[in-house]
Amino acid sequence: MKNVIVGQSGGPTAVINSSLLGVYKTAKDRGADKVYGMVHGIKGFLDGRVVDLSQMLKNELDMDLLKRTPSSFLGSCRYKLPEIKDDEKTFEKIFKSLKELDIYAFFYIGGNDSMDTIKKLSDYGEKIKSPIRFMGVPKTIDNDLAVTDHTPGYGSAAKYIATTVKEIIRDGLVYDYPVFSVVEIMGRNAGWLTAAAALAGGEDCEGVDAIYLPERVFDVDKFENDMGKLLKQGRSVVVAVSEGVKVKDGRYVCELSEHIDYTDAFGHKQLAGTARYLAGRVAKKYGVKTRAIELSSLQRCASHIMSRVDMTEAYNAGGAAVKAAFEGKSGQVITLKRVSEDPYMCITEPHDVHDIANVEKKVPSEWITADGMGVTEELVHYISPLIQAEIAPLWVDGLPRHIRLTASTKVKS
Repeated sequence: MKNVIVGQSGGPTAVINSSLLGVYKTAKDRGADKVYGMVHGIKGFLDGRVVDLSQMLKNELDMDLLKRTPSSFLGSCRYKLPEIKDDEKTFEKIFKSLKELDIYAFFYIGGNDSMDTIKKLSDYGEKIKSPIRFMGVPKTIDNDLAVTDHTPGYGSAAKYIATTVKEIIRDGLVYDYPVFSVVEIMGRNAGWLTAAAALAGGEDCEGVDAIYLPERVFDVDKFENDMGKLLKQGRSVVVAVSEGVKVKDGRYVCELSEHIDYTDAFGHKQLAGTARYLAGRVAKKYGVKTRAIELSSLQRCASHIMSRVDMTEAYNAGGAAVKAAFEGKSGQVITLKRVSEDPYMCITEPHDVHDIANVEKKVPSEWITADGMGVTEELVHYISPLIQAEIAPLWVDGLPRHIRLTASTKVKS
């Protein structure tokens, strides 16, 4: 009988709880006595905030609700562990607490920064010859983890973005005068999410007029001129832009109009305002009605339009992490490997965390059009299988029902 512990970190997604359920169910099926959850990730664990998940997932209905509940059931954090050489006492505290809970395996569901936590903990465990296994479970709507074909969370976010952009296009075309809409989509340094806007185009939809990704330098003057050409056609224009597009001198476009004060523990600036700035420039120059649309947090956790493929892969990734740990693996991350295109098929494989932590995967240059205003069919083909099929929420009184931690069960030392 073995005890395991699991945490969630970084930004939430529509399917991160499917990975949590994959860890929980697989660990219990393989004989785990206790499956503990860290409340608010490794930061919460350092504060002694731990729950026994079996006290909250008491039956099949609870587990069914969990996989349909968006965001991080256990809560999240953006906490950067120190370097081992700089602060060994923090690691001593973590391992002491893990020993007190009789933990056999530690699972962390997250993206780039979360895999940094797995790397450091597994390195320290190896240093002190600890028997505890440390495994990473991939999660990020940004789809920017190295090695893996794609990440759980991305497919559902891409489905939401493509659907929403398609509806924005329909909305704009009702008028007999041009309306300019710029849709700001998450993506600091990688444009995978913004690229999903290309899926809106088809036999029933004109598609977006332009897509701008952070992988290419953004020229504000050229943007103005290009939008002017589109507006001369006398119809509404819809463009998608990554929040993280930068001008030649390295500044984010959103920094051209306002100062950004907030920076998180990993040194990431808060990005917002790109759409407002660009819409303002177009309105001033061409005198047309403009809309700045920030999808913001809406695109992260839209479980009502969750991709079934995404949910299934998220669950499988959690289960695969447990399987690998129980077979003796540590210091690894579960990756997704696409083995077939038609029919689409993806398998899981563990991979050394050192090749993944703090490495950012960007959209390949060959998948961006030469003019920097769009993406190729190859990229659309890559994304399309990830948004397929749906899973309906459990509706109660006309609204989706979710499961959450309650105050009475939230903290257990």
